[in-house]
Amino acid sequence: MKQTYLAEHPASAPDAADDTARGERTERDPFLTAMGERVRMLRARRGMTRKTLAAETGLSERHLANLESGLGNASVLVLRQIASTLNCPLAEVIGDVTTSSAEWLLIRELLQGRDTAALRRARIALAGMFSQASADPHRNKRIALVGLRGAGKSTLGRMLAQELKVPFVELTRVIEQLAGCPPSEIHSLYGASAYRRYEHRALEAVIAEHPRAVIASPGGLVSEPATFNVLLAHCFTVWLQATPEEHMRRVVAQGDLRPMSGNSEAMDDLKRILAGRSELYGRADMTFDTSEKTLADAYLQLRDRLAARLGAEAPSID
Repeated sequence: MKQTYLAEHPASAPDAADDTARGERTERDPFLTAMGERVRMLRARRGMTRKTLAAETGLSERHLANLESGLGNASVLVLRQIASTLNCPLAEVIGDVTTSSAEWLLIRELLQGRDTAALRRARIALAGMFSQASADPHRNKRIALVGLRGAGKSTLGRMLAQELKVPFVELTRVIEQLAGCPPSEIHSLYGASAYRRYEHRALEAVIAEHPRAVIASPGGLVSEPATFNVLLAHCFTVWLQATPEEHMRRVVAQGDLRPMSGNSEAMDDLKRILAGRSELYGRADMTFDTSEKTLADAYLQLRDRLAARLGAEAPSID
């Protein structure tokens, strides 16, 4: 089923019709190109290489490369034509959950075209309406740092926790404790889905155990909506930003090139991951750019910004 959306090129010699079709596809269809870009963005958001995605889906790298470059199966174009003829979204033909009832369609129409700020207000209002639990009274007493590796989550987090006299928790270490092996082995032995389940369990365990803490979260946590929503609901979140060059410089200085090891296009990969996750990181309560700052300056400025946002003269979460 998965491969029916991907072009299979027959081994037999092409006839005149094939030559015509190949000529027509010299300029790639904008729809297929956009779909390929979305797949590439989602992959980058999760920090997955094409090889990893191919291994987890059972598809070949060639098929994924074709898809990401806009060479999808013509059946997708047929579905789009049907949707256009029926004057309905393609998702309605495919069977997206948001088209499964009249009420879903009305909600889609209401939200269509709204800007990010309006959608954020709508999400918060819906979350409040359907929440089964009251607001976490300890939310502002847990500070969670999000961002790519090399942003300073561990270093600044430890410094902040020490001054606040609260535990510092690296969520990656908790994941390792729960699984009994490092995250790299979880991925290789059980796959990305298993890792995300451990990640979710680890976050819930930390929240249950620590009413006050500074938490350094894995960079890809934001790509899992359920886990990220738990983090946003129970922690005051701070996106530690840095330029791609700064991220890379710090990671190299640490002697750790994961997940870029052996990749000659490491910087391009990092930029794609950052671009794919930026909108998600932007959901944090506060952003703080650590680029071109000394460690001391970055810490003092972060501390002061937190104090101002949390409404205290000094960063106290007693």
